Amino acid sequence: MIKIPDLKPASREERRQYYREEWDVKNIPDFIKKSIDKREFGFDHFGKGPNDRYKVFRNTDYLKRFLKAKTPFAAYCSVAFYEKPRRRDGWLKSELVFDVDAKDIPIRTCGCDSVCEICLNEAREIVCGLLDTLKGDLGLKDIHVVYSGRGYHLRVQDEDVTKLDSDVRSQVVKYLVGADVPQNEYGSEGTTYNLEHFTIPFGYPQVFTERVKYAILHLTKDSKLDNVNEKLIKDLIKHREHLENNEWGMFKNQIGPIRYKKVLKGIASLNMSLVDAKVSIDLKRILRLPSSLHSIVSMKCTEVKDIENFDPFRDAVPKFVYERDD
Repeated sequence: MIKIPDLKPASREERRQYYREEWDVKNIPDFIKKSIDKREFGFDHFGKGPNDRYKVFRNTDYLKRFLKAKTPFAAYCSVAFYEKPRRRDGWLKSELVFDVDAKDIPIRTCGCDSVCEICLNEAREIVCGLLDTLKGDLGLKDIHVVYSGRGYHLRVQDEDVTKLDSDVRSQVVKYLVGADVPQNEYGSEGTTYNLEHFTIPFGYPQVFTERVKYAILHLTKDSKLDNVNEKLIKDLIKHREHLENNEWGMFKNQIGPIRYKKVLKGIASLNMSLVDAKVSIDLKRILRLPSSLHSIVSMKCTEVKDIENFDPFRDAVPKFVYERDD
């Protein structure tokens, strides 16, 4: 079984071995292959960032030759489609993307400095929740999940969202992650009703409830929430077993209404870090090319067909890692 210590940076020779012996053009997802001539490609050859930009390939044969000849440190392609991708001119549309990086998720139970089996699995859990919302609430269907090497990319291809501007994409992000505390006052025929988010089993209140539950169930004594002190963190951990049974009323009573409001605000603020919002609103972003090598951790960037059962240490480790002597 491969462990994190085995995933040290790939050497130049290992990169050559990967691209010339193991990499297969068939592993590039169809959603990229069918639009390859409309995308910009970028490459990092020396581990200093993708400074070889504005590459264009008419078909996968040209890309195949390039990768096998150059064996880059990292390979990227744009989420945008262009009439003239070499100049990033004539923007047509962009995938709606969400980047969940295991090292950046706001609440991690592992406490590691980079990534490990625990936080990679927590990133996968977050992705599963986001997928449920994208499909169930927003009705999106053409969604591809890609393991990036240290996290996951959600890449949405539905035509309804590919022409959204950055402002609308920002609002989608906020809805998806639960970045705003829902209102709790509702009016009808002159009467005002107070309804807590956990009493409304649909729409945004339900999304927010799911994100709050996930956050509280993953808190540790070292977790930080805005305007929430250590004593309250301890009480959240002490009483969170109620949430495992969805006993929200009992949980709120144990915490107290005033302190509960502080918790909701703190988690809403924290939730904006579940994904990298800058990636989602950037219409011309480049992301790691699925099938390419993440050379820093020696893992394959790969499309995930079954997120529920995906294991990066089984499904995304290149052969050369198993052949290492040390």
